[in-house]
Amino acid sequence: MKNYEIPVRNIRVNDMFWNGQIQNAVEHVIPYQWRVLNDAEPGAEPSHAIANFKIAAGEAQGEFAGFRFQDSDLAKWMEAAAFSLIYKDDPVVRREMEDAITLLEKAQLENGYLDTYYILKKPDLKWKEISTGHELYCAGHMLEAAVAYQQITGSDRFMNVMDKLIDLISGIFGKGEGKLNSVPGHEEIELALMKAYRATGREKYLKLAEYFILNRGCGDGFTKEESYLTMMEKHPDLDPSYYQIHRPLLEQDTAEGHAVRVMYLCTGMADVALATGNKALMNTLHKIWNNVTGKRMYVTGGVGSQGDGERFTIDYDLPNDTCYTETCAAVGLAMWSLRMLRLEPRAEYADVMERALYNNVLSGIAVDGEHYFYVNPLMIKPDVAHYRADHEGVEPVRVKWFGCACCPPNVIRTLCGLGGYVYTQNESRIYQHLYIGNHADIQVAGGKAALECEASMPWEGSASIKVTAEKPFELALRIPGYAKAFTVMRNGLAVKTVVENGYAVLTVQGGDTIEVGFGMDAVFWCANPRVTEDCGKVCLLRGPLVYCAEEIDNGANLQDLLVDPTAPVSVEPDPLFGGIRVLKARALRTTDDGWDGATLYRPYTQSKREPVTVKLIPYFLWNNRGEGEMTVWINRTGE
Repeated sequence: MKNYEIPVRNIRVNDMFWNGQIQNAVEHVIPYQWRVLNDAEPGAEPSHAIANFKIAAGEAQGEFAGFRFQDSDLAKWMEAAAFSLIYKDDPVVRREMEDAITLLEKAQLENGYLDTYYILKKPDLKWKEISTGHELYCAGHMLEAAVAYQQITGSDRFMNVMDKLIDLISGIFGKGEGKLNSVPGHEEIELALMKAYRATGREKYLKLAEYFILNRGCGDGFTKEESYLTMMEKHPDLDPSYYQIHRPLLEQDTAEGHAVRVMYLCTGMADVALATGNKALMNTLHKIWNNVTGKRMYVTGGVGSQGDGERFTIDYDLPNDTCYTETCAAVGLAMWSLRMLRLEPRAEYADVMERALYNNVLSGIAVDGEHYFYVNPLMIKPDVAHYRADHEGVEPVRVKWFGCACCPPNVIRTLCGLGGYVYTQNESRIYQHLYIGNHADIQVAGGKAALECEASMPWEGSASIKVTAEKPFELALRIPGYAKAFTVMRNGLAVKTVVENGYAVLTVQGGDTIEVGFGMDAVFWCANPRVTEDCGKVCLLRGPLVYCAEEIDNGANLQDLLVDPTAPVSVEPDPLFGGIRVLKARALRTTDDGWDGATLYRPYTQSKREPVTVKLIPYFLWNNRGEGEMTVWINRTGE
């Protein structure tokens, strides 16, 4: 059955929880990041992104500065800025985007080439460092931004720039005489090409994406490049698996290498599989999905446990204090989950998508919108993080910007484009995956329809959906994996539904009001005993939210706490952060331990412990009240 993509512009989030996040992004963070990109924000790490384009455009003098993928920071900001117009049609933001497009037009070479690193720094090495150069990666992010700009503003100006570049890339890459038979060192362009294909219907995008996907791991041309051989000599750990080329893609069954690359690759794979019906790709996707979510994903929806190489390691290797769990990787997991839902609507995919969005993605940005985490640990002792080399990437506090700033604009484009994660659609059925308040205008079952949703998530499990429709259609409502006693009411009366793959399906028509209700208990979770760091520990979840304990609420030495997982947990409203739900659990803590400052070890004696109440807040809010200890996993009392 044919699937459709509902344009993001047709879905306006209006939600009690997400409104604050989106409003802050639109009114505050978009201007803030524009200042950073222009190197005009005091205290922020210089970006150089706009400066590089101005130099390439002939509007300024100087040399390229920053990472070779610095162009992508501007691209992600452009995509976020385009989506922000859904919520506030700001003439200043429009002008800033138009000014940026003017720079792109001026910087673009006659043949369509556009990448400031190679235009300014290595003009003789264009397309000769595919493994490390990020030309295709930057092109992908620019193409995503161009698609968003076209969809929101109706202007083809940005897409015209990108079409010249994509035509150039199509002429260079491929099989046959005179072609460069290679694939991107960092995946991204594949999913971008598929976005452009869905938006325009132009086959050239699909063909190029299909080529890059199906040829991955099949004698990749970049392994013969001097840049690749030099990199391997200096960093032998960056082996073929780091780039996902260790074997032909259709033979891969585990997530290997750089976590963000894996997520973007799988997102593009799913897009191509959906468009072409390639069952072998679907089979590979299922294998990698099961490996990631069953053996290599953190409870927060974070992926990529090792900082060195920003990569996956082995099954069940999930350390809490040194984990990398890059914000971009969680964004990638959410994108991949959405594509799996388009391929095969199953509630388990939406459960993972929701977990990543509410936890690891949101933790990447502070409440003020001006400070960010690149790495999202599940445990931190600030004194250790400040000192130890294996904590080098773990920041005890969020920072204003990064030299490698892929994460901050990635979070903002996700927030401003959040509406795109709520629904998927086939010809006659709308799937609602997330209970987020919104207004959606949809074409379904041969007629116009609109859904107006009000929701109380993530604090309570309820939603009301008002239906306007020219013709009846099927509405499939996700039953979250954590839901208790899921109920559906139509116009105030209980209704029976057919449950398919975790979705309650019913036929609706104009004038219907559908109400969804379910309980969300606070539940202790434990990890597979193969996860060494979590043995003897538990964590608390309620609904989609993972909770954590912070030093500011519970004192230092959080590792000394022993929580009782058999005791009831209270859910209480709290005025923190404008009003949230906190959890309170029973625990024991050492009182008179008899240790003095000169004793490091001693024979075991049973410590005296007193009962205490542990207060936990949603994980995404940690470190918004100053530096201090934090932990998601807490020692438990014996069974």
